Amino acid sequence: MSTIHVDVVSAEESIFGGEAEFVVLPGEAGELGIYPRHAPLITRIKPGVVRIRVPGRSDEEQIFVAGGILEVQPHVVTVLADTAIRGRDLDEAKANEALKRAEEARRSATDKLQIAEVEAEISILAAQLAAIRKLRGK
Repeated sequence: MSTIHVDVVSAEESIFGGEAEFVVLPGEAGELGIYPRHAPLITRIKPGVVRIRVPGRSDEEQIFVAGGILEVQPHVVTVLADTAIRGRDLDEAKANEALKRAEEARRSATDKLQIAEVEAEISILAAQLAAIRKLRGK
């Protein structure tokens, strides 16, 4: 089977770089499946899990992304994530605590910009918690 090179990077670090049989990720208009020789594409991605099927492994590499940009070329997939966390590094207790703090901040926010920023953070944390529950459920 042919492969495609995948890079997942965030502002902080490179999270994944290597060959894959396919990649599935949360596109803005729905879930996208990318196989080798896919047509060129640039799109925004929304918070969720990037699943990467690595050749020779039975499990998938899973990475939570808090949004970003996807670029697809026939032999290369690049995910430029706002934030990216390996699935095995996700911490449900920390995410729940951050969600509680964000909800408290939303209750005390008075300015429309503050409210919008906090609601965006809450949305990302809710997606992260959903990803954690889905990953732990397998």
